[in-house]
Amino acid sequence: MPTDPRLVLAAAALEAAVGYPRALHRWIPHPVVWAGGLIAMLEAGLNLPSFSEVTRRRLGVATLITLVCASGLAGWLITWFGGVWAVALVGTLGLAQRSLFDHVRAVARPLAAGDLGSARAAVGMIVGRDVERLDESGVATAAIESLAESFNDGVVAPMFWFAFGGLPGLFVYKAVNTADSMIGHREPRWRAFGWASARFDDLLNLIPARCAGAVLALVGRRGWKTMLRDAGRHASPNAGWPEAAMAGALGVRLGGPAWYDGQRAERPVLGEGRAATPDDLARALRLYLLACAVLWMMLAAGGLAWRH
Repeated sequence: MPTDPRLVLAAAALEAAVGYPRALHRWIPHPVVWAGGLIAMLEAGLNLPSFSEVTRRRLGVATLITLVCASGLAGWLITWFGGVWAVALVGTLGLAQRSLFDHVRAVARPLAAGDLGSARAAVGMIVGRDVERLDESGVATAAIESLAESFNDGVVAPMFWFAFGGLPGLFVYKAVNTADSMIGHREPRWRAFGWASARFDDLLNLIPARCAGAVLALVGRRGWKTMLRDAGRHASPNAGWPEAAMAGALGVRLGGPAWYDGQRAERPVLGEGRAATPDDLARALRLYLLACAVLWMMLAAGGLAWRH
């Protein structure tokens, strides 16, 4: 059931202000950690090499159903017994505005200071490519791509499902997104078992990713043409929208060849501008903050409409 947008706004404001206190990690693991533990346990017990691909695909569907039911039930129980303030407080755990900004800023600062080694180490915390091969432009490109994609995965999509599905919707989205990152791969081990989780994650991000791209193009005051032209080039049906919008808004090229585990991957190019620079990464962070502000204004407007 839909949630009062003012509760989502309260959760967003609280998360932006304090994030997820690190001291709590010691006593209360983040819900994504719980979901990850459940996924790992089910994968270890059900995704056996001795099973056929058909069997593993069916067991992957059963795993997804289990995950959705468990996460949705947890959100419903907290809502039922905790009340509205518990919903706002716990809802902060599904948002990543602050942590995303902090992680990307940790790349931008040493990069701007000319400390390529520290910038590589910092970007290695948020991307999976071989960072030792990245030059200054490569680090900036990787960080901008991660910022744009995670603007959807960590901000827009969680807010969307929080607003339209309440705490159960938020929990289901985060659990499925975690499953996609853990088992939704194309390698032989996960291809069949993680198929359902990957496809369901694509479905849950279908609308939010396009909204994320639109907001980035709006605050950047350009990027619409690049987004509409290049989004479909991306291997993901959703990630291309915010990434192409960011490329167009900044007037830079994103994508292109990258190295993963010693293997060169030929990725499509998004945008038609110049190569990204450290200054472009700083500009991307400013666009990100403006985009978050637009989301807050949309929630505030939704809250006024909700009252009436």
